[in-house]
Amino acid sequence: MELDLIDVQFDLRSIKPRELEEALEDPFSVRFLPDHDRSDGISRFYSLGRTVSDRYLFFSFSTDGKTTRVVAAREMTEGEQKFYDRKYAEFR
Repeated sequence: MELDLIDVQFDLRSIKPRELEEALEDPFSVRFLPDHDRSDGISRFYSLGRTVSDRYLFFSFSTDGKTTRVVAAREMTEGEQKFYDRKYAEFR
């Protein structure tokens, strides 16, 4: 899957593209879909994921199955991190 980082709304110096790829590939990531359907066939997700270096990221992205476009990304809040850790513990 190709990662599209053109015209993003966050600082790529604070969150590196490699970290976004790692969080997207996190097998224990938690993904949420918005509650409305889109007519253009593109799915939008909100996700909680962790990088290899244990950095916890919240990000929003859209995908058509071939290309993933990250819309926004930031560090998880403390509450989001606790939620992620609870879900992670359920899988282990």
